[in-house]
Amino acid sequence: MDAAVQAYVDAIDPAFRPLFDRVHALILATHPDAAVVISYGMPTYRVGRSRLHVGVWRHGVSLYGWGQEAVAAFAGRHPGLRTSKGTIQLRPEDADAVSDDELCDVIRAALGS
Repeated sequence: MDAAVQAYVDAIDPAFRPLFDRVHALILATHPDAAVVISYGMPTYRVGRSRLHVGVWRHGVSLYGWGQEAVAAFAGRHPGLRTSKGTIQLRPEDADAVSDDELCDVIRAALGS
């Protein structure tokens, strides 16, 4: 992890760090070849030309970076987690209702299988 990403991770609010760590670990388990850089001020996972942005905000962790149709099944099961712009906003209190398999599906939708 480069210094800018490490600084971002080190500054994450402790209330949100376990959720970020979970998402980060799932991304790297799904795509161990992913490069992790800072883009748009947040950690961004790159695989080829694909990108998945993972930001930590005051609500929790947000995921960005796929076509609207790619996460339709996820959004159907968890409609309260998707914003009008297609962002998934995952709050710590919602995280237990989202399985690792579901998150991995979102990761694959963004970065490929």
